[in-house]
Amino acid sequence: MAFIWSIDKRKKEPAYQQLIHQVIASIQQGELFPGQKIPAERKLAQSLQVNRSTVVHALEELQSLGWVIRKQGSGTRVTTGQWGNHQAAFYHWQTLFSSPLLKEDPYLTELKTQKNSRNCLDCYTGDLSESLIFNFKFPAMSWEQMIQEERKVLATGYKPLKDQIYQHFFQKQEFQGQELLITAGSTQGIFLLIQVLLTPGDTIATETPSFLFSLPLFASRGIHLAGVTQDREGIDCQQLENLIQRKKIKFLYLNPNYQNPTGKTMSLKRRKEVITLCQKYQLPIVEDNVFGELGFTQALPSLKSLAPDLVIYLGSLSKIFSSAIKIGWLFAPKSLIDSLTNAKKILENETAFLPQLLATAALSQVDYKKKQQQLQAKLQKKSQAFAALMDTFLADWNYQTIGGGLYYWLTWRHQSLSRSDWQLFLKEKLLVAPSFLFSNDTNSMRINYTALEKTDFKQFQRSFTKITKQLKA
Repeated sequence: MAFIWSIDKRKKEPAYQQLIHQVIASIQQGELFPGQKIPAERKLAQSLQVNRSTVVHALEELQSLGWVIRKQGSGTRVTTGQWGNHQAAFYHWQTLFSSPLLKEDPYLTELKTQKNSRNCLDCYTGDLSESLIFNFKFPAMSWEQMIQEERKVLATGYKPLKDQIYQHFFQKQEFQGQELLITAGSTQGIFLLIQVLLTPGDTIATETPSFLFSLPLFASRGIHLAGVTQDREGIDCQQLENLIQRKKIKFLYLNPNYQNPTGKTMSLKRRKEVITLCQKYQLPIVEDNVFGELGFTQALPSLKSLAPDLVIYLGSLSKIFSSAIKIGWLFAPKSLIDSLTNAKKILENETAFLPQLLATAALSQVDYKKKQQQLQAKLQKKSQAFAALMDTFLADWNYQTIGGGLYYWLTWRHQSLSRSDWQLFLKEKLLVAPSFLFSNDTNSMRINYTALEKTDFKQFQRSFTKITKQLKA
């Protein structure tokens, strides 16, 4: 490959830092691809006219930040997967928000371009199909009435909405010592937790694969993500304990119901084991239950209900009312909610009043529970139809049945796939979420089965069959 970097000795910035920034920029801009080999240290030093030790320093730093992998005898290669887990160098903190670290994965950039094309099947989306969204009639309200209602907004959110959330999602015995904070969706809740609980260099443990790895906000704030594998029952407790003993973990983030992206549900036995382990090490748990209303059967007890003072609970209405209604909440010990509320105010991240008003009206309607049950039945029917379709591909793709949520996780049974193989899906206008967005794996994908209408199944089957044959060729 042609050398694409240079060192400007007139700059105050050290040479190794200049090289680090240029390598990161090349990866972000697609000039270097995941798995691609970087020139040998000696050759690179000669080209840049610097000491070999300068190149070694830069490559070692890049490896510690997650951008490259170095192996003796094999050289240095760009890492694959976990784009959102690549870290920033702290010396560059003051300019971080204008840095290339915040650029999204090039695959996503191309995918979003494809979304605007005709005859595109969007199974990448994180939303319910529009045909499944609740249909509510909202009561007429005068401007004077709206002003009166706005006076009911507390520092922690619109009180009538908080009352409805308590009524629908929690049991009275869970209230003692706890408080609820309304947020603009669950992602804002995660953002607030980062601001209050974490400092640059801290580490969060989570499942792998996990949707957290796709969020750039961790890398942009210098927060490390440590992945723990899952089995059929949930996160591996032995591996988690080993991680806790080796690293200073600030909290454990879990998505126990219909996990994003795998669709797995953690068993009750495993939930209790995780809680016992975290109590042993006094490790807080953040339970993200944004898919809780999308189960096909009776939900298992939440981690929050099993250990109220240990667990910070994240909920959301955005998955059932569409992302247009960005309403979520944090349910946690009152002292923590007080700190989060203050941070929310300082950061001027107030939750808009109108979405809170609309969410309250929807939850207040007498047929809300009936509509939710109808949605669950429709989701289960769609899931069964998609599973029946995927059964015809079992020779090439593996999947597990799900108990709810939006996603199926499909795994290729044959050779290892590269990022370039996933371009086949984009060419066929079949938009999916490859596993490299959520982990180091490249052989799996997340599909939002709810996005497929009856009329889409034939197109999906044709495209999927064509892609499968090309991958096997």
